[in-house]
Amino acid sequence: MVKGLVFGKFYPFHVGHQHLIDFALTHCDLLYVLVCASDKESIPVEIRQNWIQNTYKKQQRIKVVPFAYREDELPNTSESSRDISRVWSEVFKTLIPDLNIVFTSEKYGDYLAKFMNIQHLPFDCKREIVGISATDIRKKPFVNWSFLPKAVKPYFVKKIALLGTESTGKSTLAQALAASFNTNYVAEAAREILSSTKACSFSDLQKIARVHANQIQIHLSTANKILFLDTDCTITKSYSRFLFDKPLELNYEINTLNRADLYFFLTPNGIPYIQDGTRLDEKARNQLNEFHLSEIRRQGIQVTEINGSWEERFKQMKEICEIFIAKN
Repeated sequence: MVKGLVFGKFYPFHVGHQHLIDFALTHCDLLYVLVCASDKESIPVEIRQNWIQNTYKKQQRIKVVPFAYREDELPNTSESSRDISRVWSEVFKTLIPDLNIVFTSEKYGDYLAKFMNIQHLPFDCKREIVGISATDIRKKPFVNWSFLPKAVKPYFVKKIALLGTESTGKSTLAQALAASFNTNYVAEAAREILSSTKACSFSDLQKIARVHANQIQIHLSTANKILFLDTDCTITKSYSRFLFDKPLELNYEINTLNRADLYFFLTPNGIPYIQDGTRLDEKARNQLNEFHLSEIRRQGIQVTEINGSWEERFKQMKEICEIFIAKN
């Protein structure tokens, strides 16, 4: 059996890495993909490992191996150095014995192969097939979006949350903004669970938080750079205090999935109150508005308040989103 090795930071994994792995698969029976992540890098090794495993989940001849290391113990560089290659060759021989071939796009591949007494098969050393670097992608992920595999894109998606009290246009505007930016949105989970706000129980809020987080996870996989959230768990927690005077404790995963990069707070100012049969009355709705704002401030969330007519709200939010995307 011919055993091959592809290694790298995959920081992040991109289509150039895919081409290298695909090339390697044509020259060996079993391919080890070693993910090397230092203690100075921000993306955990497990996330990088999952990117590659998800991309090749139907490929049985790939084994993805995570390797987290400290930079004060091993050099973190792509420099083609004999001395550095000698150090890493010992690491590779220890982690994955009995290799036959190493695949790289760098001169150091020759050095490694010599120290490991195996073959080196170079691939696209001049970067003619895919002219991109992981550094460029980290700096400008939206500009280089097309170079990211499907499994990687959700990590770089920016979430934009529309918060506010009832009857302020969150659902309508989330849908309109998603269409305008050619992406998708996460609908408010409460609409599928509750017949009306007054019928809400504390257990309903717990379910709403779980369902909403699950929908965020699903929609991240198909989002185009940004994902709009119609409400988030900040508002669900606020409802818990407003309706039941008790905190809603949610786990780390739910809180993390709900964490947005940009927050809008839609006020009742400038639009008519619409009672659709599920909402609080107008007075309670306005009290809830102040309560939500208080809870948001208590949690230290920075929001941009949105007022005015439906058309004015959409225009304001679209312009802010365009600036936000340009900066990212």
